[in-house]
Amino acid sequence: MAWTTSTDSKLFFSRQDPKDPRLGEWVTGFPLHKIDDLKSIKASSWAILGYPDDEGIAMNGGRVGAKDAPQMIRTSFYKMTPSLLNPARKDIADLGNVPTDLPLAERHERGRETIKAALDLGLRTISLGGGHDYGYADGAGFIDHCLSKNQRPVLINFDAHLDVRPTDKGFHSGTPFYRLLSQYDGKIDFIEVGLQNQCNSVEHLQWAKSKGAKTLLLQDIRDYGLKESLMQVLAPLKGRACLLSVDIDAFASAEAPGCSQSWTTGLHIQEFLPTLKALQSDLDVKSLAIYEVSPPLDQDNRTSKLAALIMHHALFHS
Repeated sequence: MAWTTSTDSKLFFSRQDPKDPRLGEWVTGFPLHKIDDLKSIKASSWAILGYPDDEGIAMNGGRVGAKDAPQMIRTSFYKMTPSLLNPARKDIADLGNVPTDLPLAERHERGRETIKAALDLGLRTISLGGGHDYGYADGAGFIDHCLSKNQRPVLINFDAHLDVRPTDKGFHSGTPFYRLLSQYDGKIDFIEVGLQNQCNSVEHLQWAKSKGAKTLLLQDIRDYGLKESLMQVLAPLKGRACLLSVDIDAFASAEAPGCSQSWTTGLHIQEFLPTLKALQSDLDVKSLAIYEVSPPLDQDNRTSKLAALIMHHALFHS
């Protein structure tokens, strides 16, 4: 079995016009027959990995559909033009998708190994879920990379939910940060951003704080502003290696209707993008991961386009 399955090359969009280039012309499809194939990719490239899988969402009682997200987000992303503000060419390697015919725990481990190996080689990574259970795969791979270099990693999760449910009912989409905070207790700095009152239990919040998590509730952000609130928390962490995890349900349903759970309250893209730029200025953002976009629940591909827009800004502000 190949290490990853290939992305359909038809998604690599081109207008066949040198005066109107698209990101689909900059990407190289690079499915991995074995993990060592990563060594053939140019260092400093962005490597994109997909998780077309929503089994973990179904296990957690959520609405399925996120298995279609990697393809739909790529469709929007590869049709985009380079940035007007920073049009220099970027090297993009599309690694394809983690195979879904493995058991769920093995899929997580394959994602984990791929992310660590890519980061070890100097690549930056973008992961496309799929369920947020893959937050464990991306987080563990990133943490393993940092700890191997004696670096203390920073994980920032934008989310309406804590996702710190115990694993007694399996490795579902509500468990990734329970797994990470338990496994790497005391070894990471972890910040949850955008938590909503109606989405979390007091016990889960207290448990996360007992493990050192910093939390920014949505109402705190509304009082002080997203960038301002987050920059205060991150002030002691400047320059550190960082993974940004974005559960799309962090955004208000008017902007991101296509997700497993959607609320009228939430973040807005116009406040998120300047925050993303500030994060990339203050931290060494090595990995971006986006989860729980659900195309069957979307309107006019609005949510897939939002995810692609986040990718675009991350790529051109790096």
